[in-house]
Amino acid sequence: MQSSSNFHFPSDPEIRRILSERIEYHKQGTGIVIGIVEPAGRRIVAHGRFGIDDPRFVDGNTIFEIGSVTKVFTALLLADMVQHAEVALTDPIAKYLPEEVVVPQRGDKVITLVDLATHMSGLPRMPDHFAPVNPDNPYADYSVEQLYQFLSNHQLTRDIGTQWEYSNLGYGILGHILARRAGTDYET
Repeated sequence: MQSSSNFHFPSDPEIRRILSERIEYHKQGTGIVIGIVEPAGRRIVAHGRFGIDDPRFVDGNTIFEIGSVTKVFTALLLADMVQHAEVALTDPIAKYLPEEVVVPQRGDKVITLVDLATHMSGLPRMPDHFAPVNPDNPYADYSVEQLYQFLSNHQLTRDIGTQWEYSNLGYGILGHILARRAGTDYET
């Protein structure tokens, strides 16, 4: 294994060659921006365009949708908060939600933070009343009140902790809970 002190990132021209190959040859995107932080400082290398029908070039100021990568950030926040004894993986989620929110249960099991983090909560991928106005920013008009309404009225169709089901809803709730526990909003 090479020690980190001997590792050197490729040069900007080499990175551009790699990006060009991925975009033009492998069709793995239309534009890619790479940010590098190294002892010598920070560099940004970009190649490509906003889209097939959008001729603008991407650069260090281009905003990309990160989608499900947010789940990784949420899991890291959870791990950090567990390490600092701010939450426990086995905490019921109801502990961190307003008293008036009725969290669905099944049998004698309650949904815990670890159930949300491992997609084992029994919650669906998306709430059944999710109807975004703008498909380019689907969560922009989904309110906390709508989330609480869904939780309070949802009936689980299977036992908690028995079957894996990918749940954007579950991770959204987890991020919301962690932000509430930290006394801030998720973005902060």
